[in-house]
Amino acid sequence: MITVIGSMNMDIVVQTDNFPVQGETVLGQLFTTVPGGKGSNQAVAAARLGSKVQMLASVGIDSFGNELLADLKANGVKTDSVIQTEEAATGIANILLSEGDNRIIVVPGANYSLTVESIKNMKETIQQSTFVIMQLEIPIPVVKYTLELCSELNVPVLLNPAPASGFQLEFMDYIAYLTPNETECELIFGENMEATLEKYPNKLIVTLGSDGARYFDGNKHIVVPGFKTNAIDTTGAGDTFNGALVHALGQGLSLEQAVRYANASASLSVEKFGAQGGMPSHEEVVNRLEGACK
Repeated sequence: MITVIGSMNMDIVVQTDNFPVQGETVLGQLFTTVPGGKGSNQAVAAARLGSKVQMLASVGIDSFGNELLADLKANGVKTDSVIQTEEAATGIANILLSEGDNRIIVVPGANYSLTVESIKNMKETIQQSTFVIMQLEIPIPVVKYTLELCSELNVPVLLNPAPASGFQLEFMDYIAYLTPNETECELIFGENMEATLEKYPNKLIVTLGSDGARYFDGNKHIVVPGFKTNAIDTTGAGDTFNGALVHALGQGLSLEQAVRYANASASLSVEKFGAQGGMPSHEEVVNRLEGACK
């Protein structure tokens, strides 16, 4: 069982031909709301690939919260550990899509109602997990306590350090894998990526967008290439990578094989609209991997 501890947001999406500059108004082509939040996205990604997944999070007692819970259940994710709170509205992410890229503003809302006490009450649930996935869209003290608890329980953790501003270097002592993108890696560790990778062999995996991902295996730098794809919406690609990576590791793949599997999964995810819209099944990932080998 994979336990995802993190954020659940409703994505409020606007698509336009050009990003507006400061003070400019432009016309958009699309407005919609779709389920999102890094935690929820990663849970759905792993579940669609075939893992047993449960979500530990907080949403509001409102229509967005109800929709997000229904979405998780529809994707086979267990929601018994999702708290519905009266203290805040469900979190939202305002997503602007244009030019094959995105700009995002997150309002945490009920995500920040998740407390250390909430995690303490879920200790038995966490203890039964084979892997925990976390991000930084919940309160940092909760992240820190959860990492310490998982270490005590000997449950491995993949931490996706987004937003990177909340990351603390001491977290490295408690995690099995850290998966920043290039920008996040530079914000956390500085500009010398190669030296940083060598400091954390087989633990720090830097995602490179369409170029794949890289890590240091203790002897050499490993660059696992990405896959050619026609990107429609890059929202959720990183979340797909993380959910797929943990799924693949849980199936016994080596780290290099798991990263390649995650790259393939992420490449498929950007070919459809919405953070979760293009998240693939295991069969789709296998087909892409086999196609790349021909």
